[in-house]
Amino acid sequence: MRPVRADRLLSLLLLLQNRGLMTAPELAAELEVSVRTVYRDIEALGASGVPVRAERGPEGGYRLMEGYRTRLTGLTDAEAGSLFLAGLPGPARDLGLGAVLASAQLKVEAALPDELADQARRVRERFHLDAPAWFRDADPVPHLERISGAVWERRVLRARYRRWRGEVHREVCPLGLVLKGGIWYLVALAENPENIVRTYRVSRFQAVEETGDLFTRPAGFALAAYWAESSRRMEAALRQGTARLRLSPRGQKLLPMQFGTAGVRALRGAGPPDGEGWVEVELSVESEAVATGDLLRLGTEAEVLGPPGLRQAVAGAVAVLAERYAAGR
Repeated sequence: MRPVRADRLLSLLLLLQNRGLMTAPELAAELEVSVRTVYRDIEALGASGVPVRAERGPEGGYRLMEGYRTRLTGLTDAEAGSLFLAGLPGPARDLGLGAVLASAQLKVEAALPDELADQARRVRERFHLDAPAWFRDADPVPHLERISGAVWERRVLRARYRRWRGEVHREVCPLGLVLKGGIWYLVALAENPENIVRTYRVSRFQAVEETGDLFTRPAGFALAAYWAESSRRMEAALRQGTARLRLSPRGQKLLPMQFGTAGVRALRGAGPPDGEGWVEVELSVESEAVATGDLLRLGTEAEVLGPPGLRQAVAGAVAVLAERYAAGR
């Protein structure tokens, strides 16, 4: 979503004011426009009385005349609303708010006293938040911007959604969006007699359209509180079993990497090490089939002691692997 020209000219002015000398390609990258557009906008600023100076040569670019500052820094409603995404430029772009957020940040920076503005720039230069996990492509979310608009405007959506058992058609009242580990989720009230709040993975929406109807948000609904409770319930539902393990010293280091907080909790309750440094732990796990695959990732650094069914399942998987590799194919 590119800004209209009036907003873009103000953003260009604030970029020069906040950052000093900038080249046309740098300005084009910041504003998400062509270099030719930057040249036209620079001319427009000059014609309106803004003292923009062009400096020639390889170290040249554009800057404002020394001492010139503008105080045209009032935030629009959209810019004020976008500030909660400061530090998350990727998700802001996903929501169609990339240019709006950039404009809002420039205005805030321009309104700060020089000392605070300099501190804000240092923070931006030294700290960066990258939400998605490693080695996983981001979900395609072609309908995210429309869903986001419906969340904001309280509009009912008619959607076609892909579940594990096939597609379903339903109307939902979108209450909020959550970004978890680089994956977008929609929290919505299902249009049915039970009025149940459900969570949907945004990438699984196959089609989305507005019905034209508005809905009323449930009184007292808090997105953060719902998400915390929903996450707790989901983890409790998934991790219904307990595995007893022996772990080598290296296995103790691998456990939190492979099992996250469940691995950390298991190590906190570990028994005393034996003569070789191995310890026994109790680890919360999912179903036997899932736990078998997860535990195999620990390789020779772990031994499953129980329950018997899980130990047998892991032993059976190891036997199949041993036979397969012994065949020498």
